[in-house]
Amino acid sequence: MALSLKELSKKEELFSSGHRLCAGCGAATTMRQIMLATEDPVVISTATGCVYVATATYPYTAWKCNWIHSAFENSAATISGVEAAYQSLKRQGKIDKKIKFIAIGGDGGTYDIGLQSLSGALERGHNFLYVCYNNEAYMNTGIQRSGATPLGASTTTSPAGSASYGKKVFRKDLTAIVAAHNIPYLAQTTPAHWRDLMGKVQKALAVEGPTFLNILAPCHRGWRVEMKDSMKLARLAADTCYWPLYEVENGQWKLNYTPKEKKPVTEWLKPQGRFKHLFSNPEYQKVVDRLQETVDKEWAALLKKCVVESKPPETETKTAPARDVC
Repeated sequence: MALSLKELSKKEELFSSGHRLCAGCGAATTMRQIMLATEDPVVISTATGCVYVATATYPYTAWKCNWIHSAFENSAATISGVEAAYQSLKRQGKIDKKIKFIAIGGDGGTYDIGLQSLSGALERGHNFLYVCYNNEAYMNTGIQRSGATPLGASTTTSPAGSASYGKKVFRKDLTAIVAAHNIPYLAQTTPAHWRDLMGKVQKALAVEGPTFLNILAPCHRGWRVEMKDSMKLARLAADTCYWPLYEVENGQWKLNYTPKEKKPVTEWLKPQGRFKHLFSNPEYQKVVDRLQETVDKEWAALLKKCVVESKPPETETKTAPARDVC
């Protein structure tokens, strides 16, 4: 499917409007783009989390496809069982329809609670795509810190105050952990880079075997930003190299986006209320410096691994602004 806005506008929306996700929710935009990029019949397994709670409140659903709710920790295991049953039915000659399988979980259900389930499904080689919509905390249950929460962020379980500057450890590099499983395809992206995200969904679904997408999905409540600024924050995450856009295909690392000018990470931090204490207390400048040093170090390491795409970095925003599909 060509990724043109004209053609996309004609496509049926498999993730419908009327759900209860917040206005400006990065996860909502992500789900819409994923489903617009899906061509074949698809079965979705969604872990407990924001997306489940707000899109499938009985008797209503936003999913116009085959959809299953799984527990917090086992979205990957659930889709593994469905995919295994499908393969059995194919071998028995009882089904010949081409069907795709997608498991979905937030960072809590992926980085933390669901990591064992995900790792097992990847190791067994099931033919499915796993999508992590990463809003960097347990947003559905009260904004508790997760393994994806950045250093210095204030959450309800790592609150900033007189005794602490917020979360005291760096986030887990889940994408690298998944890469260590040597699966055929995995990638990072954001919904602000819609052409990149949808192209990666299509590529992942075309691959035989397990695939994985880690998608940064801003949460205005947990990040303490204006609803309208979700996509702006997602773009800044890429422009500061806090959240690089890259893919790993059959072991080859490829960088998909290089900012014309790498912005300081403070441009991403300052608009977010969860980091405001870092700029109101001079003692916490060291935390900001550590964040910048880590971003620089990880970016340099990524550049050594990656082949850089030849397309200019501004192509997608000039030809089709992200807001057109948000």
